[in-house]
Amino acid sequence: MRGLNTPLLRNKRAVSHAVSAIIITATTVTLVLVASIYAYQIMDLQKAAAEYEVAKKSILAFNDALENVAWKPNAARSTRFTIDYGRLEVTPEALTVSINATVNGSPVTLLSNSTGFMRYYLSAKYVTFGEGYQSYIWGNSSSLIIGSTASYGRAVVNQQSGWVTITLDYRVRAMRTSVVQVGGGNVNYVDVWFIKLKINNWWSYIHDFDLKAKCLSVTTTSRSFDVVGDQNSVIGVKIGDASSSSSISLVSGKVVFNVVTALVQVSA
Repeated sequence: MRGLNTPLLRNKRAVSHAVSAIIITATTVTLVLVASIYAYQIMDLQKAAAEYEVAKKSILAFNDALENVAWKPNAARSTRFTIDYGRLEVTPEALTVSINATVNGSPVTLLSNSTGFMRYYLSAKYVTFGEGYQSYIWGNSSSLIIGSTASYGRAVVNQQSGWVTITLDYRVRAMRTSVVQVGGGNVNYVDVWFIKLKINNWWSYIHDFDLKAKCLSVTTTSRSFDVVGDQNSVIGVKIGDASSSSSISLVSGKVVFNVVTALVQVSA
């Protein structure tokens, strides 16, 4: 007996094929969308990580530019930044700076001032080192440099509260430059160099911009004291919450402290 080939059965088979095609198409589209979103996220992470590396190099290049002009009034240099995933902030007068010395066992104040700093921010979802991470990519934790070789600038990477930051600020340098015979007595000359960042207003920069450093002035203030016997003068520097100290040897006679301040404008 031949089976019945009714229109109803043919319609059911046609509907079944159509539904299957719709399901397959929808599944394929969903998989393509998921894959595309995943690929975009991976690409986004790669771009942000690349920006972090470029920002790190730009900050170090800016430090070179600033130190190059710091002691040359009216000299200026700029560094190019490209930032899309993070931001660069410049903050005025945020760090208090105090410089002290001991002479004959008594403390004397050589400088009381303030300075600004710059900081790059990037979300830790793009680059992460672990909460509480800290590492210096330029300089070290000391606020004081004794001698003439190390860089004034220090750049430190931190991760805290969901952000990876790179902070650039400037340390103080001190050294005894000479001992001169004057009128039959010894005069010790100790020079202290300080770079003050002048930032007019707090600002946050993104996208493409040139950050400029311009030396506005270089000034010197001097103080002299009698030195009773050969001794060590302890130079103490505090920048923000960070304190450092070191000793400079003095011979009996007098000591002249010359505090040389470079005022450097930072602006875009």
